[in-house]
Amino acid sequence: MQFKQIVGQAAVKQRLINSVKENRVSHAQLFLGPEGSGSLALAVAYAQYLSCLDKQPDDSCGECSSCRKYQKLAHPDLHFSYPFFAKHKDDTAITFIEQWREALLATPYLNLDIWRSYLDAENKQANINIAECHQIIKKLSFKPFESAYKILILWLPEYLDKEGNSLLKIIEEPQPNTLFLLVAQNQDQILNTILSRTQLIKVPALTYDEIRDELISQYHQTENTAAELAYLSNGNFTDALLMMQQDDKSYHTLFVQWLRLCFANKGIELVGFVDQLSKMGRENQKNFVRYGINFVRECCLLIAGAGELVHLPASELETAQKLSTIMNISMNQAIIAELEKAHYHVERNANPKILFLDVSLQIMSFLKLKSSPQGNQYISN
Repeated sequence: MQFKQIVGQAAVKQRLINSVKENRVSHAQLFLGPEGSGSLALAVAYAQYLSCLDKQPDDSCGECSSCRKYQKLAHPDLHFSYPFFAKHKDDTAITFIEQWREALLATPYLNLDIWRSYLDAENKQANINIAECHQIIKKLSFKPFESAYKILILWLPEYLDKEGNSLLKIIEEPQPNTLFLLVAQNQDQILNTILSRTQLIKVPALTYDEIRDELISQYHQTENTAAELAYLSNGNFTDALLMMQQDDKSYHTLFVQWLRLCFANKGIELVGFVDQLSKMGRENQKNFVRYGINFVRECCLLIAGAGELVHLPASELETAQKLSTIMNISMNQAIIAELEKAHYHVERNANPKILFLDVSLQIMSFLKLKSSPQGNQYISN
């Protein structure tokens, strides 16, 4: 993995490169970024750059013996730790290393759901167990084999329970030229004893433009499709890639049709429409609802006079502007709340016909009767 293969994050890349050039490499670093920001890919690219035998001004060479091993995730001084679904108490990350390499090489923007699909997870909880902690201590007690550094990339330290305290000594006083690169998404879920011993590197969510441009240039998406995926993904490149694989990626016409049926109080037609939604499949249903949430939020911005913050293609913007003349912020927030609940229930395999019919009736009441739940979370316009 080279820096040039990672979407955006120019400032973070430069900071990492400068730390090597200026010999300011901290022995324990925490890459903290939301899902789909590329924090894991950045950690791997950084490790490759540190070990590269012919470092370029802004990247590893990609051709030396070290880089070639890194490209297969098979360098003897590169180690990984990650949550897994243990079948036996003595299972460690090494038990699943082949699946890990396959998953990470296929999807550098890995998330836990994708990783789960490579394993026989059943109903087990993912975690990093005490056996893995002991394995980490053992393999990092040796000197680097052929590189300047021995590097451990620990993905999702949030899944370290109290057993993680066994790592404190080796994190604080590692062997010479041993680096810990922790890659996390939720700072609040990391043991404070570990957090206090690491140098924080914040990885921001990707911008709309970065995702859209990457989808066009590297994944050959049309401008309209790339724009919609960038908009729906909300800075999460993993989500953008997953949605790109779905059969139906155009949700705007479908969502506006739904709103119009609700506004016109066409109950019989709504039943047919709900039947159509129920046959879309769970992932498409989730993406459809997510699109609706984002679209209605953009309408809120238009109503509030913040049109310069709206990211919608021209045709969708025109529709949003028309809808904004007949809706108010209170109604929009009520619809968003219903859609967020719907997304929650779709994820948990609720009956789609019952779910979408209920949401339709709620939206119908908001639009036609201009009613919304009472409470201080809804602001009258």
